[in-house]
Amino acid sequence: MNPITFLHDLVAIQSLSGQETAVSQFLVSTMTQLGYTAHMDDAGNAVGIRECPDENGEISREIVLLGHMDTVPGDIPVRIEDGILHGRGSVDAKGPLATFVMAGAHAELQAGTRLVVIGATEEEAATSKGARFAVNQYQPDLCIIGEPSGWDGVTLGYKGRILIDYEYAQSMSHTAGQDSGAAESGISWYNALAEYIEVFNYDKPRLFDRLLPSIRDIHTGSDGLTNTIHVKVGVRLPPHFDINQFESDIQELNSGATLRFYGHEEAFQSTRNTPLARSFNRALLQAGVKPRFKLKTGTSDMNVVGPIWQCPIVAYGPGDSSLDHTPEEHVVLDEYLKAIDILKNVMRSA
Repeated sequence: MNPITFLHDLVAIQSLSGQETAVSQFLVSTMTQLGYTAHMDDAGNAVGIRECPDENGEISREIVLLGHMDTVPGDIPVRIEDGILHGRGSVDAKGPLATFVMAGAHAELQAGTRLVVIGATEEEAATSKGARFAVNQYQPDLCIIGEPSGWDGVTLGYKGRILIDYEYAQSMSHTAGQDSGAAESGISWYNALAEYIEVFNYDKPRLFDRLLPSIRDIHTGSDGLTNTIHVKVGVRLPPHFDINQFESDIQELNSGATLRFYGHEEAFQSTRNTPLARSFNRALLQAGVKPRFKLKTGTSDMNVVGPIWQCPIVAYGPGDSSLDHTPEEHVVLDEYLKAIDILKNVMRSA
């Protein structure tokens, strides 16, 4: 099967979070054609398995390649121009998932190895439904998460996250009066949150160690009697962060509003000294490039499975992560093909 045709067809299937059935069926069909034993599991994940028993017919180790097949909204016409494939999900993260499927189908596995390739559901939602289901189905010895690192890069860790909903309502008053409105109250609360975060970040020069806030949604409303405001804030969290103390502190900034904290994920970080990271290091050096090891300020399914599986884990995949979720999302096809070769070499040696 042509890997470029496969990637094109994969990206062309719309698969918003919670609407992945069609793409999951496509993946199961394709993996079956490539020699995997494939199925769709109870979370809607597309799962393909290859086994290479040892001389006694036994399996003694398991490798999980965990990618995701859902995307954020945004219609980007799928096309190939000048060696570049454009389309929603080409970088985040169907490019890495296609790399997993193609490399896994053709890799020379060590004797006694079971390889599990997973296209997970709802990674782009706070639920991470697919990864939370998979984490209880497997206990891998090695895991690779499918996220864009660049074909010559490897991601070792991701920041954590907390989502906060601020809801406030108050009786109508004239805009020429002395009382501030609901909108002003919401803005004042966010400014207080920003000041709290600025103090926390004061002595932390490294971005990975800082709190990073963003307003995800804000809107006001009125029914003629009551003014309302809703603010949704996301905060990226550093490692070893006391989330309970944070929630308590932010509640104290509140004055009459309702706060809801949810979608919490702890930061997770691996090291360059694991057998898996060293295998990537060797494979990239053999390909003639200096490996780039990274820490990301976003989150991924590594945050979900890493703390539970406690095995050597990295994230890998072609693509420039600065294009994630943007109208310019695209992947360079030559880099995609290089990533397939790198991953095949890693699985042969890891």
